[in-house]
Amino acid sequence: MGLTIDEMSIQAKAMAIADVFEALTARDRPYKDGKALSVAMRIMGFMKNDAHVDPFLFELFVQEKIYLKYAEEYLTPEQLDMD
Repeated sequence: MGLTIDEMSIQAKAMAIADVFEALTARDRPYKDGKALSVAMRIMGFMKNDAHVDPFLFELFVQEKIYLKYAEEYLTPEQLDMD
């Protein structure tokens, strides 16, 4: 069993958000296609609500559009279905 959100450092919490986002949108996985941006963000929103990712850092990820900076560089045009 891993650490709870409260036991994780802020750096680990930020890395968890980045890791989940990259895993959801990655196209280079042999076992799945990369999800569209809107689908990935909806899944991550559910994860925030269920306390699987830090809610404050996730809101920062959304408000500062950090997800979009990554998406514009690494996702395909077909995956970019929101701003």
